[in-house]
Amino acid sequence: MDNLFGELRLGHLRLAPLSARRRTRATASQAAAEYTGRWGWAVAVGNPARPATTPARCHCGTPRCAAPGLHPAPGGEPAARSGAGVSVLFPTGRAFDVLDVPEQAGLQALVRLERMGTQVGPVLAAPTGRLQFLVAAGTARRLPDLLYRMGWDDAALDLTCHGEGSYVAAPPTVLGSLGPVRWLRRPTRDNAGCPPEARLLLGTLAYACHRGRERSAEPAWLAS
Repeated sequence: MDNLFGELRLGHLRLAPLSARRRTRATASQAAAEYTGRWGWAVAVGNPARPATTPARCHCGTPRCAAPGLHPAPGGEPAARSGAGVSVLFPTGRAFDVLDVPEQAGLQALVRLERMGTQVGPVLAAPTGRLQFLVAAGTARRLPDLLYRMGWDDAALDLTCHGEGSYVAAPPTVLGSLGPVRWLRRPTRDNAGCPPEARLLLGTLAYACHRGRERSAEPAWLAS
């Protein structure tokens, strides 16, 4: 299995065609209308992004915040307004929860899962260096038990889950000077209303996160 977890880069995975990516440069209100009208997802308007350089610097104080500098504005749901700097957020814990992992580990896991024929749901690529996998609602509450059952409960994994009461930034939201949030795997009719159960993805994601941590701890001459 290790030979499937080599070095990967975001650009090496299949992305939407350039013309499709240009079409995603929509306004916040257009994106919100698609998310609510086409996919039935709740959305919220976020405050303009602060020029944070890492999620840890978000003024909310949450480690690895999924929307650094972007939090729901008063009266901002549904997201029907538009304007400079307005962002679109997904409230997690409703239609879906979100598994949040480092980009490199997420790319490696995604390749492995798709080679195995696993039906992966929508995947977000955040400019903070994180990939976010949309999974069934309720995952955040059950995550400790799921990791325990898979034998990963005592491992120090850079893997979190955003559930009820949390938000993640949605495309085409721009996170300050870092750049826009993008879809790495877009929602479809098959997965938008029924995201995958976390147990189908979690083992592979946990393994990739664990291997990434091991490699980062190895001496440079050994890891190369």
